[in-house]
Amino acid sequence: MGTLGAGPFDSDRAADFVDALEGLTPQEVVDVLERALQRVTGSGAHVDSGDGIEAVAAAALVASTIPGSGIVIDPYDGPREPLPQLPSALHTAAVLALQRVLQGGSEMLNGWVDSADAAQWRHEVQRITEALGPFEHDQ
Repeated sequence: MGTLGAGPFDSDRAADFVDALEGLTPQEVVDVLERALQRVTGSGAHVDSGDGIEAVAAAALVASTIPGSGIVIDPYDGPREPLPQLPSALHTAAVLALQRVLQGGSEMLNGWVDSADAAQWRHEVQRITEALGPFEHDQ
């Protein structure tokens, strides 16, 4: 797997994830995004890097559909077809998934060789989280 940068679509795995959305029905797109987020939120203490990559990409796609979010997907990175209207439950799932990839058991959090890249990646994930809007989670 190649990683080209710290952005949500800067890896081969993220590109493959986005490519897999092509030709799907709107409900299938929602289902794929939801499964990617649930793999991370339901992963227990350990978050696999591949699952984390897909969850960050999914969260960025969800955030990009929120008017005024500031998350704009480069046409070369995003799906060829516009995303369908997404249920608001995906916003919550995306925030929860991003919180998990920023925790200690996440391979994505701990897998960076260069500390500057790690800091840029954390910044990108936090920016996407903020774009998804305020979220209160009782635990």
